[in-house]
Amino acid sequence: MSRTLTARTIPVSAFGGLRAHRLLERNLMVYRRTWIVLFSGFFEPVFYLFSIGVGVGALVGEVTLPDGTLVPYATFVAPSLLAASAMNGAIYESTLNIFFKLKYGKVYDAILSTPMKPVDIAVGEISWSLIRGGLYAVGFMIVMAVFGLVESWWAIMAVPAALLIGFAFASVGMAATSFMRSWQDFDMVQLVTLPLFLFSATFYPLDVYPPAVQNLTRFSPLYHGVEIIRALTLGRFDWSIAGHVAFLVVMGAIGVTVAARRIEKLLLN
Repeated sequence: MSRTLTARTIPVSAFGGLRAHRLLERNLMVYRRTWIVLFSGFFEPVFYLFSIGVGVGALVGEVTLPDGTLVPYATFVAPSLLAASAMNGAIYESTLNIFFKLKYGKVYDAILSTPMKPVDIAVGEISWSLIRGGLYAVGFMIVMAVFGLVESWWAIMAVPAALLIGFAFASVGMAATSFMRSWQDFDMVQLVTLPLFLFSATFYPLDVYPPAVQNLTRFSPLYHGVEIIRALTLGRFDWSIAGHVAFLVVMGAIGVTVAARRIEKLLLN
């Protein structure tokens, strides 16, 4: 009785994830024979970088930052593509794969027959999404450095920033997946992520949008991720970075809590 009352008043994520590493071990064993699937996800942002950042950048020239500084278009776009890559990797890992394990593979039913708990599953799967996203982030940062698209040593912190973006989107993606009933529901995922990709100051500075769109963009999680990584790679900071970080941390914490509660409801009730 007291445990149930406590669980209602304290977020479920506060109790645990103590055995989440067991799920990470399971995922590593599964992917060790299909590692090419993980490796293939690295190429998408690189192709975008060369087609848009370099190709279109030759026509655009330089972009004016809010402080009046001019930077090459490829340098402006590259960090936003890294942020978008972290979002896409986390979303697809935490939606399609989770849905199959939950509805068809019955993987979590088997896991819950062990001492593991729903929060262990939520934390484990989200952590796996972060590991996968981290591999992509490191590879993409190397490409950026090789082509001279990094202007500050602070860019090394772009990898942890990409992991923060992945955490926020993976947790919310897993929570959303728990409400899905069929594969057709995944059309909604694309309906949400595509506008985020196009209208989160990804390809143009925020001040070129109409005022109404600017206000709407500030509610985009990807916009906050783009601003963090762009500030790190360009070496330009202000106090707004703290707000961007807080937004993603809160988003991730809410997602983990909802995901754990939903898995518990679906599998234990």
